[in-house]
Amino acid sequence: MKLDDAVPFSDSTGLPSVKYNLSLEPGECVFVECRDSFRAAQFTDFCVGLLPVKPDPSTGKGQGTVSCMGLNWAELDEKRAQALRGRIGRITDDSGWIDLYEMHMNILWPSLHHSRTSYDKLVLEAVHLAESFGLPGLPTQLPEKLSLLDRKRSEYVRTFMNRPSLLLLENPINLGGPIELYNAFLTELTAARERGCAVVWIGSERSAWAGYARPGMQRFRLGSNGLVK
Repeated sequence: MKLDDAVPFSDSTGLPSVKYNLSLEPGECVFVECRDSFRAAQFTDFCVGLLPVKPDPSTGKGQGTVSCMGLNWAELDEKRAQALRGRIGRITDDSGWIDLYEMHMNILWPSLHHSRTSYDKLVLEAVHLAESFGLPGLPTQLPEKLSLLDRKRSEYVRTFMNRPSLLLLENPINLGGPIELYNAFLTELTAARERGCAVVWIGSERSAWAGYARPGMQRFRLGSNGLVK
C-alpha cells in the first residue's frame, strides 16, 4: 500500500485535507496512533479507495495517489476495485455486524462477495480460524445473542479470512481481554505477515502494540496535522 502526497476529499470534521505519505512493503507492520475513532475510520476508508483523493481545482486531476498492491484506486472500475478489496482484511471500531444475519453469514459474506472461493472451502477456513480464536466452531447465532468476547473472536475470524494481503486494524485488541485471545491474535497476525501481508495497526494507546513493536517498524500519529512521524 502507498500514499504518495495524497490529499483526501474530506470535510473539516473528518480527515484533514493535507498531504499523506506512507509506503508499506509486503509483510511490514506500521503503527498509527489516533485517539479519534471517526478520523481513524476515515483514514482506513482513504486507504481502500472509499474516500477519494481531492481534485486539483486548476487541473481537475487528483492531488496525489493512493495505491494498493501496485494499483491506483482512482484508475480502477468498480468491479476491479471490489476484487482488490477482497484482498483486504479490516477491523473497525463499530464492527459492522448485520443484525438480521446469523454470525456465520456475517463472517463469510465479505469473502463470498469479493472472491470466487467456494462456500465449502470458506467454511472450512472459518471453522479453523474460529477454533484458533477459542470458539467451538463457526457461530450460527445472531450477533446480539453472542457475548462481547465471542463477537470479538468472530471479528478476528472475519478479518483473517481468505488470506488477506493487507490488514487495516482499528483498535484491534482490548488489553483488558483474555491474554489467550491476545496471543492468538498476535500469532495469526505474525503468520499473515510471514505470508507477505502488510499491516496498518491503528490504536488510541501506544501500550496496545508495545509488546509487538520491534525496532525499525514505522510509527506515526494521525491528528489535526495529518499523518506525522
